[in-house]
Amino acid sequence: MPLAEPHDDHLPQEDLVALGGAISNPDDNVVTETSGASDPTAAGDSPDTEPEPAQSEPAVSEPAVSESESESALPEPEPTLPEPVRQRIVTLTAAVLPTLPADEVPVPLRRVAKFAPNRRARLGAPVIAAQLTADPLFRQRVTARVLADAGDLGAAVVEGTAPAAADPVEVAALAYLARPRGWRELIDASGAAVRAEADSAVVAELVREAEQRATRAEHDRAVARVEAEKLRDELARVREELGQLREESRQVARTLRETQARERKATELLATERGRAARASADVDAELRRARARLAEAEAAAGVARASAKEARSVDDARLWLLLETIGQAAVGLRRELALDPVDKLPADFVADAFAEQPGTAPASPAARARDTDDPARLDQLLALPRAHLVVDGYNVTKRGFGDMSLEQQRKRLITGLGGIAAQTGDEITVVFDGAERMHGLPPAPRGVRVLFSRKGETADELIRRLVRAEPAGRPVVVVSSDREVADGVRRHGAYPLGADSLLRRLARS
Repeated sequence: MPLAEPHDDHLPQEDLVALGGAISNPDDNVVTETSGASDPTAAGDSPDTEPEPAQSEPAVSEPAVSESESESALPEPEPTLPEPVRQRIVTLTAAVLPTLPADEVPVPLRRVAKFAPNRRARLGAPVIAAQLTADPLFRQRVTARVLADAGDLGAAVVEGTAPAAADPVEVAALAYLARPRGWRELIDASGAAVRAEADSAVVAELVREAEQRATRAEHDRAVARVEAEKLRDELARVREELGQLREESRQVARTLRETQARERKATELLATERGRAARASADVDAELRRARARLAEAEAAAGVARASAKEARSVDDARLWLLLETIGQAAVGLRRELALDPVDKLPADFVADAFAEQPGTAPASPAARARDTDDPARLDQLLALPRAHLVVDGYNVTKRGFGDMSLEQQRKRLITGLGGIAAQTGDEITVVFDGAERMHGLPPAPRGVRVLFSRKGETADELIRRLVRAEPAGRPVVVVSSDREVADGVRRHGAYPLGADSLLRRLARS
């Protein structure tokens, strides 16, 4: 597997000898295989991975170290990095992390490698720093790509030198990753440079703050001098006003004495007038007592009159109750004598069964009556009568109010509006449409609304007259139609005809 192996203090000496060639050439991503790295698991590859051919470049020779010396040597602790250097190391690692093959990315960093570039270094900084410290092989893989991107500066750092004009933070970051000879000194020098720069910035900030305080102090002194001049002028003005106020005070004192003298005279006059008012009040109180006595007598007389009226009203209520009870008992006896049972169908239902197909009806409710006008208020008066039946000439109303719609839309709009009236008033409502053929697929009629279509050879006007004739005498039946012939025909049978405009206005108001 191709990777660059820079010098690392934490690796055994034998591995350093084998990886010396990669340190000398940071742009070379292939490491010469040696006998000490022949085991594929030692390089982080699976046993099934075929080893890559060895390169022809010779490895840099390193001083031979015995096994006993290498075993006795302990790895030095990680140096304490300045915060700018640590952030730069994390940034460099986060930048090259997506370029590594998936099998070379440690498991903890695989999720971080999928982050967006601006989130990778910010959110994955702790994990990246921990992996660089704990995994030398991962650090060496990252170093190979970072040194390749760094160019001449990376080559100089690998050689253990740092250009004078180079950024000390960048040099320290590359030295930490590459770890050439003397890399700790480079980090220490970078830390000293960063601290010196920070100290210089602090000193500059202190100097700038001191200059600002001196400027503010000078400004405050100038403002204080101006304020002192203003206060002196104000003091002179106040002294002048004080003299004027003293003179005004003397004048006010004289005026006060004169006013007090006038007040004493007014007090004497007030005492005199109070005596007169007391005598007048006594006279008024006597008159008020006499008026209250007369009022008490009037209230007593009114109480007697109210008692008499209440007694007379009680007699009238008793007579009325007795009359109504007599009528009710008579009606109950007549119903029992005639053996009349409650009916399940209304007269209009029999007409509907005989002459038209009903798409759906609901039980009728109490309704009302009206008069022969187009006033919706009068229609409301008729709908307030008990057990009223509202019969509507369907197309006569819809063509007058919704003529621009199709016949289906006209029927639907009228039936929906009549459903609202039935829900509000509880009336029995029947709407009649001309139609020789049956209208299939109609939506169910609202509760309390009966929808009828005339038979072939019969008009809606004739069906309306049949409905009116089927009702018992005395029941209020309201027929809505602007057809004069229909109005005259139903009026002869005791119905109340109304114009279509009265219903249209009532629907518009709803």
